[in-house]
Amino acid sequence: MNHQTQATAKHRGRLILVPNALDLGHEAVDLRDVLPDGVLRTAAGLSHWAVEDARSTRAFLKRVAAVHPLAMALQSIQIVEMPRRPKGRPTPGAHGTPADQHSNEAWAALLAPALAGHDLGVLSEAGLPGVADPGARLVQAAHDAGVEVLALPGPSSLVLALAASGLQGQQFAFVGYLPQDAEARARRIHELEAQSRKADQTQLLIETPYRNQVVLQALLSHLSPTTRLSISIGLTLPEGRSRTATVAQWRQAPPELSDRTPAVFGLLAR
Repeated sequence: MNHQTQATAKHRGRLILVPNALDLGHEAVDLRDVLPDGVLRTAAGLSHWAVEDARSTRAFLKRVAAVHPLAMALQSIQIVEMPRRPKGRPTPGAHGTPADQHSNEAWAALLAPALAGHDLGVLSEAGLPGVADPGARLVQAAHDAGVEVLALPGPSSLVLALAASGLQGQQFAFVGYLPQDAEARARRIHELEAQSRKADQTQLLIETPYRNQVVLQALLSHLSPTTRLSISIGLTLPEGRSRTATVAQWRQAPPELSDRTPAVFGLLAR
């Protein structure tokens, strides 16, 4: 890196990944119960944001302001939404594909405030930006542009569910969503169980809340009786809970899962 590049880098802002609470769609919890005070102070001081949803971001900042005053009036804060994935298309990976209509240039353009010297906050609707989240594309763009990336501590439903599961925490994989087609879903469940058994690896997956019960029924129908299945739902909420049992045990008393509350499923073949 030459002296000119070093000087330019010194005048750049950072990309700051700000965690959000996991209470989307539910009665709001006290942010001080789930986010460190340092995170709230940092969020209060940011004037530029790239976010998943502008409306929910404004609601988040109002909650932050109840703890720490914002650096400027909310209406003066620059909030820009990240590109949305077209409905009906697979979620692109962090690196995208040539066919992805959201070009790398579009993501790089979001970094303009950081390149101009402002710290740029990134916020998801829930949890950690960049983890099972489109913010990963922006993080990649920041690294490509030489913008420093800072991840702040906060709740991740995936990590919390894994910790509470008692499953294999040394080797695990997040596999996203199961296919909606019943036959494809069954094949995928068998593939995940085989991989888990072969590698002694916990498989973590999620689903849109209104499909929680469909996924649970599919897992109970297609997994082996001895496979251990963990269900975590409503994490960090007052009614949140985690339970792990064999599939055979779950089949004896299958639970009714909320169609409004996010759940994380984990499986470990035995």
